[in-house]
Amino acid sequence: MSKYTHYIVIILCIVLTLFLYNKALGSIPFLILSLYLFYFGWTQLSSRKKKTR
Repeated sequence: MSKYTHYIVIILCIVLTLFLYNKALGSIPFLILSLYLFYFGWTQLSSRKKKTR
């Protein structure tokens, strides 16, 4: 995933957080953001493992 796409996803999560906080649904964007960051971290770790093998 390119840096450009990563930045777009982070900005969308921030906008989604602000929008859903105004609707009193604050935990949903944090759940979405945590899933995305977990996926991003997992891909980073797996790519480093492949480089060392």
